[in-house]
Amino acid sequence: MTATGGVLRGLGPVLDANTRLVVLGSFPGVASLAAQQYYGHPRNHFWPLLSALWSVDLVALPYAARIAAARAKGLGLWDVYAQCQREGSLDSAIRAPELIDLAELMRRAPGLKAIAHNGGESARAMRHTRALGMAVHRLPSTSPANASWHFDRKLAAWRAVFAEHGLA
Repeated sequence: MTATGGVLRGLGPVLDANTRLVVLGSFPGVASLAAQQYYGHPRNHFWPLLSALWSVDLVALPYAARIAAARAKGLGLWDVYAQCQREGSLDSAIRAPELIDLAELMRRAPGLKAIAHNGGESARAMRHTRALGMAVHRLPSTSPANASWHFDRKLAAWRAVFAEHGLA
């Protein structure tokens, strides 16, 4: 995390030539920025969902091993906002967001076939990601703030998208 004049900078992309599906969050929360880890809040459902999809306990693994497992499956991670201003972790508090460089996304992941937006704030960028000419999905947020969707309901939605693109 870098803060300059109240501007927070997000995490770098987890992308490579083997990335077939990228999950785009909105912007890392306070816990994720502090840990310098995607989905670093212990109550976020992201890693437990992937654990259920792939039948491996990713939560018990060190972060580097989680990232290696995601890469091995063809999954990339990034956020739609490269930087923003925000107090706390809620998406509703995001101010002055700057979209990531989508050309950079395509350069880093030339085999990309689909984009999955993790939650509503990320999905606000769908008009931009759809312009890339590939499948674009909106998934229910894995954030602990998304309490209206229970884990099994989130899992079913995530499983459908991951299965469609050969990652489940």
